[in-house]
Amino acid sequence: MTNRIAHITPAASRQAALSSSMRDTQVTDQLRRRIAEDAARRMLSHHDTGYLQAKRAAARQLAPDGIRPFDLPTDAEVREELEALVAAGGASAMPSMNAAPAVDRFRHFQLLMQPLEKVQQSRKTQPEGDVLYHSLQVFDLARAELPYDEEFLLAALLHDVGKGISPENHVVAGLEALEGLISERTAWLIAHHPDAQALREGKLGMRSERRLQTSEDFEELMLLAKCDRHGRKVGVPVPDLEDALGYLRDLEKDCGDPWTADELESESENA
Repeated sequence: MTNRIAHITPAASRQAALSSSMRDTQVTDQLRRRIAEDAARRMLSHHDTGYLQAKRAAARQLAPDGIRPFDLPTDAEVREELEALVAAGGASAMPSMNAAPAVDRFRHFQLLMQPLEKVQQSRKTQPEGDVLYHSLQVFDLARAELPYDEEFLLAALLHDVGKGISPENHVVAGLEALEGLISERTAWLIAHHPDAQALREGKLGMRSERRLQTSEDFEELMLLAKCDRHGRKVGVPVPDLEDALGYLRDLEKDCGDPWTADELESESENA
């Protein structure tokens, strides 16, 4: 008997590998979509209150053998599923990024802030502990300084919100998650609060310092940095997250909404 061994050409081998890779990608994309859908349902039913928490719970349910972190859906993908559920009648009060007047942005802030309670920081530099406790300290200190400046107070509360998404690049991650929900001034304060800290510590270059000083919000930025530095105490009383958001919501009603004003100005310029 003659043993016949099939000859596989390099081209055929590459084609087989490509087909296998495409199948794996298709399965991963399908699983990613299912996780996004399940995470959205969990958030909509308030079973899970944060994006990361909901995604991890959905992944444990749908992929019990485990899934690579970078295969999880993004917050934006989960939000798309949330909006699809709302459009289909899943809920009546879920915020919509495309309908500015109907956005309950404070609910969105709450969803972003709640997971920060589980994000711990270096005890050496931030002995107060988790990011939520730190953020509430900073907010309370800021409120004592400028109690009626909603944009400044929002920056104080939300300055570290990205640490629940990407601790390594928390400023960019936070601004992406807040896009369309905060004013340009609030976004600028959040974007530059690390620069302000560097300036306080004498670590910022002269060119960057001069660039910051040209802003009319420079004093508020340095005040934010001061509150950020002092909001690192252990055991001090802070308001609840709901109380802080309620204060800001009331401030918006009483003093007007700078975020909406920015949107209207932008629409006017584009008209």
